[in-house]
Amino acid sequence: MSEGQKFQLGTIGALSLSVVSSVSIVICNKALISTLGFTFATTLTSWHLLVTFCSLHVALWMKMFEHKPFDPRAVMGFGILNGISIGLLNLSLGFNSVGFYQMTKLAIIPCTVLLETLFFRKKFSRKIQFSLTILLLGVGIATVTDLQLNMLGSVLSVLAVITTCVAQIMTNTIQKKFKVSSTQLLYQSCPYQAITLFVTGPFLDGLLTNQNVFAFKYTSQVVFFIVLSCLISVSVNFSTFLVIGKTSPVTYQVLGHLKTCLVLAFGYVLLKDPFNWRNILGIMVAVIGMVVYSYFCSIETQQKASETSTQLPQMKESENDPLIAVENGSGVLSDGSGGGVQKTAAPVWNSNKEF
Repeated sequence: MSEGQKFQLGTIGALSLSVVSSVSIVICNKALISTLGFTFATTLTSWHLLVTFCSLHVALWMKMFEHKPFDPRAVMGFGILNGISIGLLNLSLGFNSVGFYQMTKLAIIPCTVLLETLFFRKKFSRKIQFSLTILLLGVGIATVTDLQLNMLGSVLSVLAVITTCVAQIMTNTIQKKFKVSSTQLLYQSCPYQAITLFVTGPFLDGLLTNQNVFAFKYTSQVVFFIVLSCLISVSVNFSTFLVIGKTSPVTYQVLGHLKTCLVLAFGYVLLKDPFNWRNILGIMVAVIGMVVYSYFCSIETQQKASETSTQLPQMKESENDPLIAVENGSGVLSDGSGGGVQKTAAPVWNSNKEF
């Protein structure tokens, strides 16, 4: 099996794990929050991250992956930023209507595209932009019901979108820059995320719910669902870093909207949540957008792979051709003194240039 096929299988596995684990944790948390009344989402997320870190520490002890330390300031900044983005998303949901919160989540994709275009010179073809537009339109039809605006909620939403976009772009760039795996990055950043949310979580949850997380009555049923939620979160957190590292922040957001559609469908089938023609139409349009996006992404990936494969033989041929080598500045020149001393001309191309 070729490296490309292995990479594709790994990507499909990461996407599948992300979908299954995310839908599972949403259903579990919905039972915990809606049925059992445990509404402390930010504190629960901090527990998720603590359990994830402990699980990864055990995996490291069992030598299932290698610890690879790198720039501690980058790790700390990344971890704290991730924690802040989670807190801001929860605040956005608390201070806005559900419809406006869904619009906030929809805004993450165009914001990510804009940031990657401006700061990373990444180009998105018209076909990709068209497919993303279809996707966002479908999810908007399915999820956005009311749009009640207020100043504080709008500011929190803007901050949530910006921090989430930057954090997800950093997830991708850090893995590539420092050549670390998703597991290694998650292991090192988890403590900073967990501490950030563990400190701020009870305050934010108290602000949003007017309840004290430490005064809540923890029945055996509540404890069971909290433990189950924490265990599922290990695969959720791992698959998030894995998907962004193998694909891109935009693809991860597209996958997130697929999960939203699946949660709506499962909610109707399993929990008998209300469902109407707008939900059905929106899900159908969103699925069409996802299929089109996946198709265009696969076509562009194949084109890039073919371009790379055709360029490599040309580069090797140019290295072996003395005439081309001289033109590239790597030929041998006489010093003109007749003494037979040879000098190598300075190359006029950069060896680090990406072809």
